[in-house]
Amino acid sequence: MNQLNLIKKTQKDLLSIKEASEWASEYLKRKVTISNISYLVQYGRIKKYGSNGNSLVRKEELKTYYDFINKEHQWKKVLGADLNWHLSFVEYKESERTKHVHRLHPYKGKYIPQLVEYFLDLHTDDFKKEVFFNEGDVVLDPFCGSGTTLVQANELGLHAIGIDISEFNSLISNVKTAKHKIPLLAKRIQDLTAKLETFQKEKVNISFEEHLLSKLYNFNSKYFPSPEYRRKVREGKINEKAYGGEKEREFLKIFHNLVEEYRIKIKQEKNNTFLDKWFLAPVREEIDFLTEEINSIAGEEIRKTLFIILSRTVRSCRATTHADLGTLKEPVTKTYYCKKHGKICKPLFSIIGWWKRYSIDTLNRLLAFERVRTNTLQICVTGDSRKINLEYTIKKINPKFADLISKQRIKGIFSSPPYVGLIDYHEQHAYAYEIFGFNRRDNMEIGPLYKGQGKEARESYIKGIADVLLNCKKYLSDDYNVFLVANDKYNLYSKIAELAGMKIVNQYKRPVLNRVEKDRSAYSEIIFHLKERK
Repeated sequence: MNQLNLIKKTQKDLLSIKEASEWASEYLKRKVTISNISYLVQYGRIKKYGSNGNSLVRKEELKTYYDFINKEHQWKKVLGADLNWHLSFVEYKESERTKHVHRLHPYKGKYIPQLVEYFLDLHTDDFKKEVFFNEGDVVLDPFCGSGTTLVQANELGLHAIGIDISEFNSLISNVKTAKHKIPLLAKRIQDLTAKLETFQKEKVNISFEEHLLSKLYNFNSKYFPSPEYRRKVREGKINEKAYGGEKEREFLKIFHNLVEEYRIKIKQEKNNTFLDKWFLAPVREEIDFLTEEINSIAGEEIRKTLFIILSRTVRSCRATTHADLGTLKEPVTKTYYCKKHGKICKPLFSIIGWWKRYSIDTLNRLLAFERVRTNTLQICVTGDSRKINLEYTIKKINPKFADLISKQRIKGIFSSPPYVGLIDYHEQHAYAYEIFGFNRRDNMEIGPLYKGQGKEARESYIKGIADVLLNCKKYLSDDYNVFLVANDKYNLYSKIAELAGMKIVNQYKRPVLNRVEKDRSAYSEIIFHLKERK
């Protein structure tokens, strides 16, 4: 009888994928899609029950999984009860955190648009008691990065100016906020794709890669079935390192035979530059071909957008493992066991797949932004925020915008300064600087990675950020509001505020849940609210 009751209870606990998404949405008080549940099953996070294509999951297993990833209580224990969980924006799906043009190009260290919206929004709510900006105000971001502040200012009906030491960062920001001739852009993309396909017909890398993919599919289906393989690894039934290494060596024989059969050239002859080192020979040929073709196209704005698509494509085609895209340890020139995907993977031998994918995605994102954008002004200029003459620089580019700044001044700042000794902002896009011939200004970065986080580096950082604020104050209105997003583990910002003639009037500690790094430990950042010290 007990056994019968257990069977009935187990059957009652089973949910279809659709039922699971509905239950999870109600349990978490946010939308959980069928795709979200399917992902958990596919990657072995929860077990699949049922047969004949009728996938079922256990509600109790689903609940255990979501309880485990619900971090609020745990994080407050580690980071303090003053953690503002409302600013975690946990209720937003990944697609909302990367909406429209925010995912036009990867960029390390950017904040999510919802954080900008919260402080720039022209309305108040139960959590934010005060409105800091009004429609038509001008906002400044002196560390513009990839332009998140500028994009959200536009969406909210605010004008915005960005400054960045990096030419490439300025390019990303200005492409995101520009008004585009989308039908013409689509035609240029279509023409470039056709030319690339014609170029490839003279090569053997496409046929080689198709044959390699077929071999990989058969091999992985046999030795790394999904999701059974991942589950057995987690349960300790398979030693992943030993098994993965064994199968990697086994498949390498197949790989080398194909390379010999197609006489494919893998490595480039030189190893001097980033493009020489981190791309296989067939990929480099296609990069150079598309670069030359884009340079021949009339219309600067069209070329800029095409270069962003190409840059995004190139980044995804570096010769590295899937797990090391952000770190780039050593170039990969052969097939390998991929810990991220739990199977044998390969480097790329052509860029055309990513080029097509990102071309379509870019057009869709630009169209999505067109539907929400306002008729306001945004621009990012390249320069040193510590000493740039902002009005003079803007006047050369857009006199109308310069007049607006002169008349009403800049209402405030929303920015995320570089974190001391954490990111090499130029090196993360080294390929782009080489392709486009941009000047690098690594030595002008504030708090660069190569200077570390020692006492001297911290003192230099304090002075650098304070100098930026002092210079920017020349263009701010008297009642300005400055918001700076930082992880201030060295307690530098009270000194920065003092040197800049400002005071910290409030600070908001927010948990950062959606980090791209492998470290998923409890982590927070602070949004400092600064005003003039009187």
